[in-house]
Amino acid sequence: MQAIPVSSGSPAVELDGIRKEFDGVVAVDTLDLRIPSGSTYGLLGPNVAGKTTTNRMILRIIDADNGSIRIAGEPLGPKSLDLIGYLPEERGIYKNMKLRRLLTFFAELKGMSPRESKPRITQWLERFDLADRAEARVKELSKGNQQKIQFISAILHEPEIMILDEPFSGLDPINQQVLREIIVELKRADKTIVFR
Repeated sequence: MQAIPVSSGSPAVELDGIRKEFDGVVAVDTLDLRIPSGSTYGLLGPNVAGKTTTNRMILRIIDADNGSIRIAGEPLGPKSLDLIGYLPEERGIYKNMKLRRLLTFFAELKGMSPRESKPRITQWLERFDLADRAEARVKELSKGNQQKIQFISAILHEPEIMILDEPFSGLDPINQQVLREIIVELKRADKTIVFR
């Protein structure tokens, strides 16, 4: 796996000597990595290069066998994890929930009150042309619209660091352009964006 920085700055994510092994197979071998704050960064490599495993260790979905991870200078923990928004490749949304309730739930997980999250949810649903579907159930949406909801849930709490795993998957060309524009806006706001 190669990590390719697009811009520089102080580290938003620091990995020192990270190693992960599964049943005797080394997935990540002593990885040292600095992702500069405010940068747009790409984790590149062939399949089974360790990109997803690295992301999952950064997010504490799985623990590293060795090494240390720091987020914005803080050891990996609940406080530092709240600085991250994550868009996984797999769908991670509850299909029977209504859109507004689902987004409110994800905002609550990041410490936002419903009063605080309501205007942001409305703004993002309007931005993605989903305001008229706010009371629809997720399972009633197309794959592309589900991807938009998942993206909103990742950035609703205005994280400093965004890890976006194939963010354009399932989107038509028009919505790909909308998402590109939003990513450019986030970059201009000095957010750290990590693509896989």
